[in-house]
Amino acid sequence: MTPALYRLLTWAATPLVRPLLERRRRRGKEDAARLGERLGFAGRPRPPGPLVWLHGASVGEAQSVLGLIRALLAARPGLSVLLTTGTVTSAAMMATRLPQGAFHQFVPVDHPLAVRRFLDHWRPDAAVWIESELWPNLVLDTAKRGIPMALVNGRMSAASFEGWRKRPRLIRAMLRGFRFVAAQSAGDGGHFADLGAGDIRLLGNLKLDAPALPADPAVTAQLAAQLGERPRFLAVSTHKGEEGRLAAIHKRIADHIPDLITLIVPRHPERGEEVAAEIRAAGLAVARRQAGEGVGAGTMVYVADTLGELGVFCRLSPLVVMGGSLVPHGGQNPLEPARLGCAVVTGPHMGNFTEVMAGLRQAHAVTETGDDTALTATLLRLLAAPDEVARLGEAARTVATAGEGVVTRVAGAVLALLPGDHARP
Repeated sequence: MTPALYRLLTWAATPLVRPLLERRRRRGKEDAARLGERLGFAGRPRPPGPLVWLHGASVGEAQSVLGLIRALLAARPGLSVLLTTGTVTSAAMMATRLPQGAFHQFVPVDHPLAVRRFLDHWRPDAAVWIESELWPNLVLDTAKRGIPMALVNGRMSAASFEGWRKRPRLIRAMLRGFRFVAAQSAGDGGHFADLGAGDIRLLGNLKLDAPALPADPAVTAQLAAQLGERPRFLAVSTHKGEEGRLAAIHKRIADHIPDLITLIVPRHPERGEEVAAEIRAAGLAVARRQAGEGVGAGTMVYVADTLGELGVFCRLSPLVVMGGSLVPHGGQNPLEPARLGCAVVTGPHMGNFTEVMAGLRQAHAVTETGDDTALTATLLRLLAAPDEVARLGEAARTVATAGEGVVTRVAGAVLALLPGDHARP
């Protein structure tokens, strides 16, 4: 696969673009009112003055750069920041969390015409990719226009590395367009270097220098009153195939702890009713937050299928199971609950967070389990050992808050990309 062949194939796929977007819209994966943004049409005028464009795939990447965005805006009065992502969930979250001077648009599909429209309108002074969201047309066309580019918080899993190694000419052309790659770890940096990146920098992991997840105090207090003193554990950012297993684990633990309640926050809130139906089929009484249902005395499982409330539920449960780790997904970010002092328990699949997990292991701040039987035994043990949960939570908090200064270093490197007067203090 060469850049020219990739571009030719995407031109050939032109008739499929709109039907594909329409299909995704019907499945709730696209915002009907903003579908034009996916075709490169702007949702608003370009503001005057310098503009930095940041792009990340979804909620996790967007959440990790909020501190960076604030640092950029504070350092350069008059600067604007455009953040693009590709999911409805991330767009809804950023609508309430982006600071003044920053705004969100959906990333265009990786079609030459959509990319051209996007770049013609926004004309960014610098472009920053987050983690590993690399679309060839978008990257190559941005570089061709001479826009300074960087990849920050760069992550390259072993599977992705092997996949890109099969397309060496394409990935080498893309990586050579970046002025620098700031990798999350030395291992990630080695992967990027092997694939053709030039200036590799180890500035730290932005996720280790992120603010704690926010929470509405009134909402937290209301739910805390409903939960009372009932023993509980929280499963965060769960994926399809995990909730039914968690229901079975709940039933086994409830044989020993009858008043147990399990809190589940699905990774994709739109799956709320599907999750609730699966739990009901397992014979458990379930309530859904999105449906306006509270926690009653008979509620066994509470599905928190709303946006932006993960911080609330992490404050309500000191014991957390990481979603995405019970199925071969690679896990979700354990630093989010760890930053709030939660004891973190995972299944066997945490490959997306190799370096983070290594740090947690070294500090004895995470409990890993191999299968559902082991997970059941671990949760049963920890639910009966609040002192151990508190120790694990404090150790996890120490690891998760150890990255002070990463945002400042990354912000400085990004600001140095801005040409001319924009780069002066």
